[in-house]
Order: sequence, then structure tokens, then C-alpha cells
Amino acid sequence: MALKSTIFKATLQLADIDHNCYGEHALTLARHPSETDERMMVRMVALALNAYALNELCGGDGTLAFGAGLSDPDDPDLSLTDFTGRKRLWIEVGQPDDKPLARACSRADAVIVYAFSPAAEVWWRGIEGKLARLTKLQVWRLPAEGTQALVALAERSMQLQATLHDAVLTLTSERGSVSLEPQRWK
Repeated sequence: MALKSTIFKATLQLADIDHNCYGEHALTLARHPSETDERMMVRMVALALNAYALNELCGGDGTLAFGAGLSDPDDPDLSLTDFTGRKRLWIEVGQPDDKPLARACSRADAVIVYAFSPAAEVWWRGIEGKLARLTKLQVWRLPAEGTQALVALAERSMQLQATLHDAVLTLTSERGSVSLEPQRWK
């Protein structure tokens, strides 16, 4: 019998000072049985880092939503789709292979990867040359210590505050606070 996804609900109060974007997001995250709390929380971090694009790229008339993730490798972890159905942003978390990223670049205006975990540097050294030709691709490194600390904030029903100021994202709940400063690799 196949295991089912675990559903997490989150209310994310966002104050993106860097992009003058503020709002509340009611989120439902389906955590695949093979997905860790760390990866699930990194998906939420990706949403907080890119929520401003909903207004900037789509004039507020679009959808920023989690994809099927691990359940469907051809679906992004997070995407921004405008009202015409055009994928404006395709966002992946982790250390994806080069071929799915090339396909994503052909399907979306921009592709962003948020690499995390201690193995991210090894992944990047092995794949950097293969990704150099993908002009629509950005690759960001999230510090492993910070993403591992996000696990302490994960619970089935979350009330989170996210503040982005001077390129540092601080995620806070009653359980604590975690700050992340993404580093751009590509």
C-alpha cells in the first residue's frame, strides 16, 4: 500500500522590504513520504524569496503555487504562472540533474534552483559546466546550517513571519527564528 503525503498548513506573513512587497499567504504543503521537513521548509523559503515576482512579473494577475514536487519530476517545486498560463518562474530546490533543468528552461521564462545541504558544493562542482549554457537559469546556495535549523520551525499547522531585508531572509515562529542569506552561484 502506497504511503500518502502529509499535509501541512502554514500562514506566512511576508514583509519583503527589499522589493516593497507585503502580504499574507495561506499555504498548503503536501510533504511527499520521501521528502524531509528540511526540503519542505526550503520550498517555503523559495516562495518567500520570490513572492514579489507575482506583482513584478505578472502585475498581481498570476498564480504562485507549489507543484507536485517529488511526486512528478516534470513539475516544478514552485512556479509562477501568469493569467495566460505562461510559466514565468520555474523553481526547483535541492540538487537537480542538468537535463530536467534544460527542459525547464525551454518551458519557462526563468528557472531558479535553491541548492541546500552539505552536499550542495559537491553537486555544484560536478554540474556547473553543464549548466553554463542555460542563460535562463539562476542557481542559489542556501547555507546548510540555516536550512537544517528550519526543521525546528516545521509543524503541521504553522504561523510564520518572513522578513527579507538586505538580501537576508528571516523566518520566525513561536518555535524560534532562522536567518538565511542566499549566495548566488550562477
